[in-house]
Amino acid sequence: MAIYHLKVKPVSRAGGRSATAAAAYRSAEIVHDETTGQTFDYSRKRGVEHTEIVLPTQAARQDINWARERQTLWNEAEKAENRSNSRVAREYEIALPHELSAAQRVELTRGFAQQIADRQGCAVDFAIHAPHREGDERNHHAHLLATTRTIEPGGLGAKTAIEWSDTDRRKAGLVNGADEIVEIRAQWKTLANDRFKELAIEARIDHRSLEAQGIDRQPTSHLGPAVSAMERRGIRTEVGKRLEWEARATAQQRIEKAAEIGSLEREGRELERSILDLSGDLTSAKRERDLQLAKGAEKSFGKRPSLEEIQRDGRERWLAMRAEQQAAERKPGPENAPEQTQGPTPERPRILSIEETREKALADWQEYRRVQGLEKSHGLEPGGGLERGKKVEKTLEQTRGKSRGYDGPEIE
Repeated sequence: MAIYHLKVKPVSRAGGRSATAAAAYRSAEIVHDETTGQTFDYSRKRGVEHTEIVLPTQAARQDINWARERQTLWNEAEKAENRSNSRVAREYEIALPHELSAAQRVELTRGFAQQIADRQGCAVDFAIHAPHREGDERNHHAHLLATTRTIEPGGLGAKTAIEWSDTDRRKAGLVNGADEIVEIRAQWKTLANDRFKELAIEARIDHRSLEAQGIDRQPTSHLGPAVSAMERRGIRTEVGKRLEWEARATAQQRIEKAAEIGSLEREGRELERSILDLSGDLTSAKRERDLQLAKGAEKSFGKRPSLEEIQRDGRERWLAMRAEQQAAERKPGPENAPEQTQGPTPERPRILSIEETREKALADWQEYRRVQGLEKSHGLEPGGGLERGKKVEKTLEQTRGKSRGYDGPEIE
């Protein structure tokens, strides 16, 4: 299947590189550097299938032809920079889908080079390389070498926007350099996928990381053509051993992670099942409890009466109780007689009226005087004795019959 690969690399003098040497190597041609006097001859290099220089659409309309000659173009790039650490070119390395034919790969690469040239206003010198004879036969790829300055009729102009600092880009209303690279990567993805769709090819590529795509897989490591050739010939290399060990470790981690996830999923299912079983047990238990209570009620009280039957039975009981009470009230007997009409009993003596109480008290007093021999005695005090007794009798006689009973005032 097609894979996504796009790497952006600067060609800088700080790294001891030159635009003329890079162009000669990628195109497998001879390029003479007029600044240093060096000649770079890579004409015997194999595997270069196609080379081409693409100019911005606006420059092509102006019939700017000087930039179409490779040696002239990259010598101008070297002459335009005067610092020892200047960036003289920018390279885009892309993997070409092996599902396409050679002509289709050229057309796709040309389209991407044209997008970069129009976006930056620069010239793009691209070269398509075949897979290395000792490498993966599907490894078709292309190198796109872009100038860091714009194309003008008389030579190279100002620096392209992608070479500006982030401060200058913000002043111009542009995104920063890193976001610019991301947009270029997305352009290549869109261009390739659209081509796949036109050709009815199911393959698709994505410029995002595996994590961003939601793919739980570790990215693969690139062995390189030399190591790959040695490994295919059966020669064990340290790089191959290290990558193999890393692959095994990664696989073991994935297996352990999958086992852990599987265990958690099983525990979750068991827990869910137990919860459902518990819910069913509770429902069954409640149903059984209600059934047992109903059976107990029927056993104790027989068939459960209806509401009308309960009301009718209650009314009949109340009427019967009321009839018994009325019959007991109408029946004569000592228990129904008024309390004041009941005769004296040993437990409860008869209550005397006020007149009877006075007469009894006077009689008790006279009897007391007679027994004590006080009828003729005057007592120890003057006016006491018989006279005092007579006065008491007279007072009693005067007050007799004037009492108003227990509820009236005191005796007058």
